[in-house]
This record gives sequence, C-alpha cells and structure tokens, in this order.
Amino acid sequence: MNWFKRRQEPPAAPVQLRDVSRRPFGALGQCVPLRAWETRLYRAVREAVPVVDAAVYKLIRMTGGVTAVCGDRQAQRQLAEFLRTVPAGRGQYGINAFLDCYLDSLLTCGRAVGEMVPARGFRDIAALLCGRVEDIEIREGDHPLDFVLCGPDETGHVGPLPHQDLLLFTPLNPEADSPYGVSLLRGLPFLSDILMEIYRTVGINWERCGNVRFAVTCGGGDGQAAERSRQLAREWSRAMAETRSGSVRDFVAVGDVDIRAIGADAPILDSQVPVRQILEQIVAKTGIPPFMLGLSWSSTERMSTQQADLLTTEITAIRRSLTPAVERICRLWLRMRGYACPLEVVWDDINLQDEVEEARAALYREQARKLKLENDRAEGAM
Repeated sequence: MNWFKRRQEPPAAPVQLRDVSRRPFGALGQCVPLRAWETRLYRAVREAVPVVDAAVYKLIRMTGGVTAVCGDRQAQRQLAEFLRTVPAGRGQYGINAFLDCYLDSLLTCGRAVGEMVPARGFRDIAALLCGRVEDIEIREGDHPLDFVLCGPDETGHVGPLPHQDLLLFTPLNPEADSPYGVSLLRGLPFLSDILMEIYRTVGINWERCGNVRFAVTCGGGDGQAAERSRQLAREWSRAMAETRSGSVRDFVAVGDVDIRAIGADAPILDSQVPVRQILEQIVAKTGIPPFMLGLSWSSTERMSTQQADLLTTEITAIRRSLTPAVERICRLWLRMRGYACPLEVVWDDINLQDEVEEARAALYREQARKLKLENDRAEGAM
C-alpha cells in the first residue's frame, strides 16, 4: 500500500530552461542559432570595455534587496524564510541572488527569463532558476496580452514550452513592434569598436616606440661600398646582440655613417580627447556619475543632489520592471501553502545622499518647525 501511495503522488514538473544532463562535448548540443547574434554582441561589449561591465554591475548592486509584506504574520515569517533560503542555482541561495542574475540578463540582453521549479507534491517552490534568453522565442497571440514562450525540445524543434504559469519573462523597455525589449547597451557597439581601435593603435605605437629600429646609412660611392656595408652590418648586429644580453658594446665605424631611429620623427597622436568623448557617451548611456566608474572629470568627487536624484530615478525604474516577477513568485508560494492574504513587495531604501547633508537638512527642518510654533504662540497671545 505504501508503494501504491508513493506511485500515486503527482510528479514534480521538470526543469524547462536548463539542461540537467551533462554529456561529453556538451557544447555541440548548446549551439546558439544566428538569431542570438545581438545578445552575443552585447556580451562582447561588456567583455571588451571594462567601464560598461562595471556600470552594469553597479546598477545591479544599487538596485538593492527586496522583501515582501503580507497581512498574515505567520505567512510573512514563512515567506521571509523562503525568500532568504530558496536555491537559485550554482550554489546561490535567496531571492536576491536570483534577481542579480535575472537583472544582469535584463540589462545586457534587454530581456530576462526565469523559472519557478515546484517541489514534489506542488506544496513548495524548490528553486528559482534563470534561463538563457538566446534559446527563448516569443509567439504573440490574437490580442496584445496573449503571448507564449517557446523553446527547443528534445528533437531541436522550437515549440511552446509546457507549464507557462511557472515561467517568468521580463522585457526592458519593450517597443511597440517587438516584445523582446531593448538592451541598456544598445548603441554602444559602434562606439566600443572605435574605442578598441584607438586602444589597439596606441598599443601598436608604443610597441613601435619601445622596440626601436635603426637605419644605418653608409656614405661614399667607391667600389668598396658593398664590402663596407656588409662589415658595418656585422658589427652593428654584434653590438645590438651584446646590448640585448645586458652588456655595453661600442660601435666604431670609419667614414660617413648616419644612424637614425626609424619612426622617431612621427608623432604619436593624442588619444585623450577622442577617448574621453567616447567614454562620455558610454557614461551617459548608463546613467551613472563618472566618478563612480573611476573617471575623475570634475573638480569634486562628491555626488551632487541632482546626480543622486537622477540615479535614484534610474534605480526606481529598474525596480518597477522587476516587481511583477517578484510578486508572481511570492503569490505562487503563498497559494501553494494555502494562504490567500494579499502581499506587497518592499524594496530597500535607496541612500545615495551625503549623511552630513541629510543631517543638516533635518536640523534646518526642525529649526523651522520650532520657529513656526513660537510664532503661532506669539500670535495667539496677541
């Protein structure tokens, strides 16, 4: 009977977005089709330009942690424990670890896809996993609110994935004619290509200047010019070899001998102005103040109130995109546990202002309040 009961238990839904099998030469089975060239391009930009990679990571860190508040205290305690300990794959635990990977894909690729893996018996969520956006397609339905996530099956054919209610999908600033979203790095590949060309040219010029090449010219047009040139070449090569070995060897020649460094007269172009212009465009795209990325362009490194307000607005917009996914996770967990109480997603406070300035502002507000109360009492006594 126990064996029969165990057999009647409903099986848990399999993982849909990540291949659990590990075979030798598994990369051959994970070939990305040509339609994913855009995501590979954006990842290449992050790898080639460290400023872009640092900006994305700083946006992820500044987005902060998240919690959920519901009406039932017991449900809230259990929900908080679930959000803190839920496995997120690859040794990561907690909703914040899942959102870091989810937001990384959202900012880089313009869209993010995840999956809620239920436990056996459908009484709990066993894990939260992020999927590869390169393997996911979207098929729109008859009306704008209807769409289906599609992915490859065992035979390689792309079709609708089962259990659509367990999948998470978030586009970043989707356009009217495309449901896939827009990457934060759109427009940067062109500038990154120019920046890499400048850096590559600077490296070639420094290699040319560091590894000096000489031109030895022997004057005189007599019949012994060929023999003299061969002798000078041997002596010059011997002197250069002794120099490379660490010893000093003088070069002595008779006659009209001219020695010049090849390329010494060619000036190296100044790269500060074009590099700064390109970096200004990149920083403007990310919305992060330059000094937070290690760029000292202004006379002060303190964040102004205007910069802090703009950065707070950027982080708030990113949180608005992530809130529906967090609500779906918490709502599904509450329904699995039998709770019907409403919930609210609460993000950590964004604190980018100077604490000294905040304290001074609070002091001024209290002083103004005190003066207002004194004036009210004085007017009442009159």
